[in-house]
Amino acid sequence: MELSWLNWLYTAIAWVITHIHNFYSLVLSPDNGLNWALTIITLTVLMRVLIFPLFLKQMRSSKKMQELAPKVQDLRKKYKNDKQRMNQEVMRVYQEAGANPLGGCLPVIAQFPIFISMFTVLNAMAHGDPKFGMTQQLVDSARAAHIFGAPLPATFFTSSADIEGYGADPIVAKIVLVIFVAISSLTTFLTVRQSVTRSMAQMPDNPMAQQQKILMYISPLFAVFSLNFPLGLILYWVTTNVWTLGQQHWFYSRNPMPQFDAKGNLIPVEVKPGFFARFRKTPPVPEQPAEAEPKIVRQQPTRQSRSKRTGSKKS
Repeated sequence: MELSWLNWLYTAIAWVITHIHNFYSLVLSPDNGLNWALTIITLTVLMRVLIFPLFLKQMRSSKKMQELAPKVQDLRKKYKNDKQRMNQEVMRVYQEAGANPLGGCLPVIAQFPIFISMFTVLNAMAHGDPKFGMTQQLVDSARAAHIFGAPLPATFFTSSADIEGYGADPIVAKIVLVIFVAISSLTTFLTVRQSVTRSMAQMPDNPMAQQQKILMYISPLFAVFSLNFPLGLILYWVTTNVWTLGQQHWFYSRNPMPQFDAKGNLIPVEVKPGFFARFRKTPPVPEQPAEAEPKIVRQQPTRQSRSKRTGSKKS
């Protein structure tokens, strides 16, 4: 799957892997499986951090489209007999609101070259080929690394003789690979279900709802193809799925589904405070001094002499 126009990205991925591995080698053996596992996990996290702005752009665009759902539904009903006019009006509403229906494809498009690059670089390591600026010493280190008894470059279909050549037990290695593939399948399903469940809750009458359900249940089957991937690449896929799960949960918890009243007007929803907000100390509100109540002065009648009280004249 090596593409010549991505050679610059292969070289960049190999350069990052080399420096991350050298960093962990300061405290761990270069051939240690934990060292290589941390190298791949760290690389995956760095890649996801780089495309995080695209994720935010995707989610914000999706949120705007959800808020425009009542208007879009009205347009679909109004122009149900004129598909061309309906599509034009719907796109006009999206453009005026700054929503991009294709925004959800951005993270996938950005991640695909990275996945191809990871596959190509790890595949070169698995075959002992020091390409893309990697040294033979680095490649030999990766081929000698074991994760829970499975060689880093091994696949499920790697022959038992080759697995023994890596210094591992073939049965243990294949069991570990199956477990990692199962975890990859499960995390793929959970990631898709999280997104589809949210989408169906926001648009129950979505004509694509049935297709989304089918995709949700078929998605784990795609992970079966990873039986032919090196263990290092499966670890990358599991890490990126776990990251996506946490990332989507973080965004969904801070951006509840939009609610509408009977007239289709958006109802403001109170955003729940985040996890760390619970531990954030709020500055105490200074107590305002109580205002003194105005003193009521009762005017007492002046005491008059007896002669004035009785009206008698003083002799």
